[in-house]
Amino acid sequence: MMPARPILVVDDEQPVRTALFESLTRLGHAVDLAENGAEALQKFKSQSFDLVITDVRMPRLDGMEVLRQVKKSAPQTPVVIITGHGTVDDAVEAMREGAFDYIVKPFPLELIEETVRQALNGSVQTRVMGRVEESGNEQRPIITQDPQMKRLLLMAENVAPSQATVLIQGESGTGKELLARYIHHKSNRENGPFVAVNCASLPEGLLESELFGHEKGSFTGAIARKIGKFELAHQGTILLDEISEMDPALQAKLLRVLQEGEIDRVGGKDPIPVEVRVIATTNRNLKEWSAEGRFRQDLYYRLNVIPLVIPPLRNRPGDIPALAFHFLEKYASANQRAIKRLARSALNRLLSMSWPGNVRELENIIARGVLLAGGSEVEIEDLFLDDDQPPSPLPRTSPRESGDELMTIREMEKELIEKALNQTEGNRTHAAKILGISVRTLRNKLAEYKSMGWPIGQVA
Repeated sequence: MMPARPILVVDDEQPVRTALFESLTRLGHAVDLAENGAEALQKFKSQSFDLVITDVRMPRLDGMEVLRQVKKSAPQTPVVIITGHGTVDDAVEAMREGAFDYIVKPFPLELIEETVRQALNGSVQTRVMGRVEESGNEQRPIITQDPQMKRLLLMAENVAPSQATVLIQGESGTGKELLARYIHHKSNRENGPFVAVNCASLPEGLLESELFGHEKGSFTGAIARKIGKFELAHQGTILLDEISEMDPALQAKLLRVLQEGEIDRVGGKDPIPVEVRVIATTNRNLKEWSAEGRFRQDLYYRLNVIPLVIPPLRNRPGDIPALAFHFLEKYASANQRAIKRLARSALNRLLSMSWPGNVRELENIIARGVLLAGGSEVEIEDLFLDDDQPPSPLPRTSPRESGDELMTIREMEKELIEKALNQTEGNRTHAAKILGISVRTLRNKLAEYKSMGWPIGQVA
């Protein structure tokens, strides 16, 4: 069961409101209901919601206006559009305005439950960016001082106005999706939808339906027609994330879409023309994969019209301080912490690291440091970094009984864990999240401290 999240459901049909209320409360969510758009916006102004689900055709104020007003006041709040009168044009317009997804009635409750899960989990499978995220470059700028990255951004900006497909390659965590969004914003399609699909998150059959849509009755469970992501990205950009993980049979169908400019819905009779800019990303060496027969060579060459390779963070150390201070400011502001500096020792430690997780790893470490910092400066121990060297043997006494001012790595580790547990009133799950470790790791650490005679505070 998902953790409880506040959700606002807006629909003028009482049976629909009741069905959604029962379905989502059964999942543990706190669901509030509104009969029309005007009532919904009043509730949205006075309460905090993590998700809005709204019908389109309603008295007083329609769902599209609800979408616009929600995105205007809270751009990060996902909005799911449901309607019994759906058209492709309406769906594209909803995505352009920033909707997370567009679902046509009637729909199975399993579909809305899965969509809610995706929306509340930070768009695990499908993420949509519309006009409202024009400010997204301010919220998630590409921070760099590295000459390689500057040349890459210049190349991306130069090719952005073209219609050419782009293949972005780079290690995990380097910011491939961010670069794709940058290209979209610099293109003539900036006001069109940006639709991102993770090709690794669904099996072949479901991914085909997700990309191209399906007709009612085309397979078991297809009780309603579904508009695919290519249609939703019409006159915009579609990002095919982790393209290397796509099943070979589906690769052939994608190749046809790129060549002919049209898609076939699953179970459909006639091809549907689409006008879409395609950007694909991968953390694999796609040229080697195609040579080894693990990826269609003809599709590789069709995607590789504009190849962009993002260098790993370890090859651009000059970006580490700039990124670290950017994330420091971001998370200090988000958590209302008066933290303004990164200690020199902490920065030196960051500069010495190899960064297998790249920028994403750096961001997580800084976010953790901000949460654990006790003063106005993030110290090296606040980063809670894994030490490459084996820990020194320790006496079976509390570090506070030794009388020494210096602490070992393990002692600092214990103090940070204790601080996180105190901050979360002993809740192991929340403490592990703050520390950036698994609950199992935390549990093992606590057992280790107990065996050494180091009692630790209250634990839930």
